[in-house]
Amino acid sequence: MARSNKLLIPQARQAMDQFKMEAAQEVGVNLKQGYNGDLTSQQAGSIGGQMVKKMIYSYQQNQTMK
Repeated sequence: MARSNKLLIPQARQAMDQFKMEAAQEVGVNLKQGYNGDLTSQQAGSIGGQMVKKMIYSYQQNQTMK
């Protein structure tokens, strides 16, 4: 299956970039603005994993508030 990096809401790009930078900082990976092709798979995976962890936590918190 082909994967796409397109956001459904293009205006969300800035917020997603900020979210990614925060997640990278939390796991100790130095990201720079723009292209980060020099990251290792482990570094990229740790950033993505941290982002997913934060999204799941946020979802769970919102569910308990209802």
